[in-house]
Amino acid sequence: MTSTRPRRRADAERSIARITAAARDLLSRDPDATIDAIAEAAGVGRMTLYGHFKTRADLVEAALVAVLEAGEATLAAVDLGGDAREALSRLLASSWELVAESAALLASAQGVLPAGRIRELHGGAGDRVADLVRRGRDQGAFRTDLPVEWLVNVVQYVLHGAAEEHRAGRIATADAARIVDATVQSVLAAPSHNPHT
Repeated sequence: MTSTRPRRRADAERSIARITAAARDLLSRDPDATIDAIAEAAGVGRMTLYGHFKTRADLVEAALVAVLEAGEATLAAVDLGGDAREALSRLLASSWELVAESAALLASAQGVLPAGRIRELHGGAGDRVADLVRRGRDQGAFRTDLPVEWLVNVVQYVLHGAAEEHRAGRIATADAARIVDATVQSVLAAPSHNPHT
């Protein structure tokens, strides 16, 4: 007798993938998208959705993880060699695009997930920035008077703040990457590299 369990597992995985993709799409456009709207977009019933994701927080986290995993592939391809300031500019340009695309989803996550969990999920991106900050310090380009972890958090605050300003229409798309880069470079600059000192 042939077991139907592998088929059920495959069906469940396809259903989870559809639900996660629908959540990612809808929440990236509207952080308040309803469970019913997500279920409808995924082509499943509300009960099926809750069979896979017990709470809205579980669903939002799955969508955020999917976005971060896709973003990780993009960021991993960025050339971080050479001068730390130039490498940081390249990383910020790619990071800005990803953050701007997922700003609404992040807002949804902030409404249902603890701040610590969101930081944990962003760990890979934070590690990349921390490595660049340390290298920039070794090159004499970045400040050494503040903790690396704090500077990494500031970079993330600037990216997320810019995304909110962009969503609100206060920063134009054409200006956003330049504003983010100028702000972060100014914050990280060692005194001898800071044009404002």
